[in-house]
Amino acid sequence: MSIELVVFDMAGTTVKDKNAVGLAFQNAMNAYGYNIAIENINPIMGYEKPVAIRMMLDKHEADKSKITEQLIENIHAEFVTSMVHFYETSNEIVPLPNVEETFRVLREAGVKIALDTGFSKNIADVIIRRLGWADKIDLMVASDEVENGRPFPDMIEKIKAELDVVSSEVVAKVGDTEVDINEGINSGCKYVIGVTTGAFTREELMPYNPTHIIDDISEVIAIISEDVKILIEKES
Repeated sequence: MSIELVVFDMAGTTVKDKNAVGLAFQNAMNAYGYNIAIENINPIMGYEKPVAIRMMLDKHEADKSKITEQLIENIHAEFVTSMVHFYETSNEIVPLPNVEETFRVLREAGVKIALDTGFSKNIADVIIRRLGWADKIDLMVASDEVENGRPFPDMIEKIKAELDVVSSEVVAKVGDTEVDINEGINSGCKYVIGVTTGAFTREELMPYNPTHIIDDISEVIAIISEDVKILIEKES
């Protein structure tokens, strides 16, 4: 069966991230009295952010009665405000190398392109607008548009439904974190591709058993070329 859809993560996979996401998360936690080392934050940045906040509170708040939905909502609001400001004003919002060329080759081959993310939609929309990607992709789904964020398959299932893709056997998932890999596996994607341009190294991705690990997003083309014959001609 030919690959019909590739679902890409955003920060660290398609969008350059000099750890702005992790630092904004760290600052939001710090604003409410939780001083957490950045090395403990980075590995969970692929999760839906309210879920990541609860994970950190569970580890760092001894008085569990203080871990309320209101506290999580307040910390998340702090994070969202910081991220929206960053993405609206920073000159560092750029695609990672070869991302837009990869998008172009895939779409010319008839492959649909979607983005999914642990961000809320208001943050993701700013990124899409700043990069001018509205016409370069077919769909973007954010974590707050589904019942369960990654590693649950809800975002991929929503993308499939909206783009009329019937089976996960014709889907490839690409991302830079543990939860990207598990999302793709849980959705039954034919290819689950880890990329080393973001939060996880090759060695850190390997235990989660992606079908492939790549160092450059353009390698996605070669991986799916057996399923999309037209790509072979373009690359030859």
